[in-house]
Amino acid sequence: MSYFYIALTVALTVYGQVVIKWQVLNAGAFPESLVDKLWFLGKLLINPWVVSALLAALLAAIAWMAAMTRLDLSRGYPFMSLAFVLVLILSGIFFNEPITTPKVAGIILIVLGIVVGSQG
Repeated sequence: MSYFYIALTVALTVYGQVVIKWQVLNAGAFPESLVDKLWFLGKLLINPWVVSALLAALLAAIAWMAAMTRLDLSRGYPFMSLAFVLVLILSGIFFNEPITTPKVAGIILIVLGIVVGSQG
């Protein structure tokens, strides 16, 4: 069950990152003046999608706490790197961000690191 909680933590974390990027892109460029910056951020903080992303972060933290009741941190934490893998893939799909050869090589290293780091 601990690995389910880790998967839930990763999924909720990735959801939050993708949703926030999507909503920030919709909101436009970050303003220059302090008042405009505060207004910009205030509007984002009441945006229902951003609120859902913040709630996802809270739920991810709760799922992580549940996972840590059964697993060593050194065994469970490498799986959090899967968020990098998923964010890279989803940023390419949803935001047309480039998935370059160096990024793919990095992702392969991350996955190998997870495999090696999660052993014993």
